[in-house]
Amino acid sequence: MAEVRERIEELRKLLELYNLQYYRDDNPSVPDSEYDKLMNELKKLEQENPEYYDPNSPTQRVGGAVSEGFTKIVHQRNMLSLGNGYNYDDLKQFEDRIISEVGPVEYIVELKIDGLAMSMLFQNGNFIQAVTRGDGVVGEDVTMNVRTIRSIPMKVDFDQELDIRGEVYMPRASFRKLNAIREANGETLFANPRNAAAGSIRQLDSKVAASRGLDAFWYHLPGAEAYVKTHEEALELLERLGFRVNPYRRKCKNIDEVWEFIQEVTKERDSLPYDIDGMVIKVNDLAKQRQLGFTVKYPKWAIAYKFPAEEVVTTVEDIFCTVGRTGKVTPNARFIPVEIAQTMVEYATLHNEDYIKSKDIRVGDSVIVHKAGDIIPEVVKVVMDRRKKDSVPYIFPDKCPVCGMPLHRFEDEADTYCINSECPARVVESIAHYASRDAMNIDGLGEKKVELFHQAGLLNRIEDIYNLKYSKDELLQLDKMGSKSFDNLVNAIEESKKAGLDKLLFGIGIKHIGAKAARILAQRYKSIDALMAATKEELTLIPDVGEIMADSIVTYFEDEQNRKLIDSLKVNNVIMLYEDKGSFNSIFTGKTVVLTGGLDNLTRSEAEALLGQLQAKVTGSVSKKTDIVIYGHDAGSKYDKALQLGIQLMDEDAFISELERLELFKKS
Repeated sequence: MAEVRERIEELRKLLELYNLQYYRDDNPSVPDSEYDKLMNELKKLEQENPEYYDPNSPTQRVGGAVSEGFTKIVHQRNMLSLGNGYNYDDLKQFEDRIISEVGPVEYIVELKIDGLAMSMLFQNGNFIQAVTRGDGVVGEDVTMNVRTIRSIPMKVDFDQELDIRGEVYMPRASFRKLNAIREANGETLFANPRNAAAGSIRQLDSKVAASRGLDAFWYHLPGAEAYVKTHEEALELLERLGFRVNPYRRKCKNIDEVWEFIQEVTKERDSLPYDIDGMVIKVNDLAKQRQLGFTVKYPKWAIAYKFPAEEVVTTVEDIFCTVGRTGKVTPNARFIPVEIAQTMVEYATLHNEDYIKSKDIRVGDSVIVHKAGDIIPEVVKVVMDRRKKDSVPYIFPDKCPVCGMPLHRFEDEADTYCINSECPARVVESIAHYASRDAMNIDGLGEKKVELFHQAGLLNRIEDIYNLKYSKDELLQLDKMGSKSFDNLVNAIEESKKAGLDKLLFGIGIKHIGAKAARILAQRYKSIDALMAATKEELTLIPDVGEIMADSIVTYFEDEQNRKLIDSLKVNNVIMLYEDKGSFNSIFTGKTVVLTGGLDNLTRSEAEALLGQLQAKVTGSVSKKTDIVIYGHDAGSKYDKALQLGIQLMDEDAFISELERLELFKKS
């Protein structure tokens, strides 16, 4: 039996070596036939001698185990994300901050692989576990699937515990092969290699994951200072242990050298065998890394340079205008659909008449399009040498595309308006806005329902909302409107009457008055009647209310139709008073606060309203006068600037905890 065990161990070592030579080093030392012969021998011996089972055996890399789900695992060390830079100035600010704290440093610059961040744990030289990044604190156990990636060693010559970090990705060749198979099978294609990698690593059947051709690069060794002095040496240690480390990296003396390397990689990006979405710059000296330390979210010794938004060329098929609740007419371009930054894009706003003229955008033009901030589609410019000879300039309409009434452009404004208050588009948009969550919060009265009710003649102005309860028979005849839906809607309408003055002021749609200004006005005047009596001069004395806003408020309440609306809402018992919630002993009281990133528990408007209730001043930009920055997921430049200025940072959980303490919020 000892001979059998020795042969099994010998075969495992040989096959593991051949695996790494083939998949990691791209330099096989034996033909496939020899590999297959030894693999079959090992399989047979393991089947005949199950007492020698080893989960890290080369035979286990083919997968086959089916999981019931993925267990949540708390990372031994948090997997922090990186702060982002988008240009040379951002990187120079990063360097200036570092020099101010620890003096001049060297950097290691690596390619930012567009894949799935992963942590791997080794104990006594054996692969134990692989966990996805998750939220950085808790990830998912995907050990069975990561084991199928053949470039990863299952055993290493290292007797200390190793917790290494890297990126699992799908090579472009594997991606093309996978999509070809899916297309032949009539299956939905993956949008890009990153999505394909994420979908593959989360397969419950590890045999499926094994078939997808995944690979991985490893780039970080937490606690490396126990063994080496620099990040460069840590990468070399990982290489010596058998881990696949991307050789395409460079040591740079300063940010100017870093920038040169970035320009070099940018030119070669499309020829790489894998997708990258940026570069990662790390301070090389581990002792200085330790001096610089961490924020609650980012290491202060590293930054990710993100490539500029992807630009593509497409054709403008049409330019059409839409009308909003204020009557603002917005021109939009419809393109031949094109993929930008991993999503299909067909439309982009063209803002106003001047914007179209300045870029000379015409129907039929070839245009360069990108996503501003990687989110909003935007026309960069026209490709003039592709313009057709019969092309003609776009003429902005002089009549409303919905109601046909003449359009009006106010002096000193770039926007054009339909001033017909009965315009169907304005009616639908204004009623939907009044019922929206950030205004009167009438659940069940979204834009589609408003349009449906308007077409049925039941909703022609805001005040009609409160008469819907008398139109049950007519409503029940409409599509997707049953008795229960009707009852729920009526209850929501009744509840909306208690929303309060600030929500009402935002809901009635006074031009230039958003949720923040509505709250300020409500706090100042306490009642709708007091506000209606205010003069322009008085209004301009209020902080954050300028002449344009004051003019708009006075003009709104001078309009007879608007006064009739207020009277009608009073008749329907809509509360038009501001209820002072009282004073709070809060860390936000009297502070200047900035919100950045996406919040999971509140809308931005709700968060601003609560901060306003706590007597905080909410602003849109970070400066030295900012006291607190509250951040959610995907926080960007405002978070980074707060770091640079040393401003207090608070994540959403801490914000919610403070609101719960004050009994202003309760998680559902």
